[in-house]
Amino acid sequence: MSLMKHRAPFAAIVAATLLTAPARAESVPPPMITVSGEATVLVAPDQAQIDAGVTSDARTAREASDANNAAMGKVLLALKGAGIAEKDYQTSRLSLQPQYAPNRAGPTPIVGYRGSNRVTIRLHDVTRVASVIDTLVGAGANDIGGIGFSVSNASKLLDEAREQAIADARRKAEIYARAAGVTLGAPLGISEQGAPGPVFRGRMAQGMAVSAAPVAQGEETLQVAVSVSWAIKPAQ
Repeated sequence: MSLMKHRAPFAAIVAATLLTAPARAESVPPPMITVSGEATVLVAPDQAQIDAGVTSDARTAREASDANNAAMGKVLLALKGAGIAEKDYQTSRLSLQPQYAPNRAGPTPIVGYRGSNRVTIRLHDVTRVASVIDTLVGAGANDIGGIGFSVSNASKLLDEAREQAIADARRKAEIYARAAGVTLGAPLGISEQGAPGPVFRGRMAQGMAVSAAPVAQGEETLQVAVSVSWAIKPAQ
């Protein structure tokens, strides 16, 4: 009986509190138009990267390593002789692997070793790509892994594309505002969609090792997409 006497006042206090508490105002988003804007910049690449190397096979690991070191030494000397600065080429991979006899049942014996040494060359003049490949092959490089092209001032060009993307979004928003009979206000939010950058990168086929091969540098496509929300108000 005493427990019920204590519960009744407590319930009354809770009910009174709920009745007297001010109603929480719901957050209502302002009227707005949200559109996307895109911009694309086509630009010829002004830098190139060549991945090349030397692979050497021999009966013993020492023989394969010595042959590979000697061959790569000739390649590096040829690059230096072609006027490539030492800061613009760097060893990217070095390996020495055993080679096994193929298609044998049971334990597979080691029949030799393969040494591999790869170097990445950065060129600041894309017109030299074919001649550098010719130099590499002539010096003994027997594995041209690929060629990539890039734009040195991509950040500046992407900033210009961002301005164009915002202008494109405003153009679309103004069309929607006129069609809806409202006036476009201040932007409420801007977000960049995805990672801006090149959507195409020119590249030569993997494994190509042909002296004086024709190389097409193509164009880099730099693309930016944004999403912008504008406040709207009744037309004046």
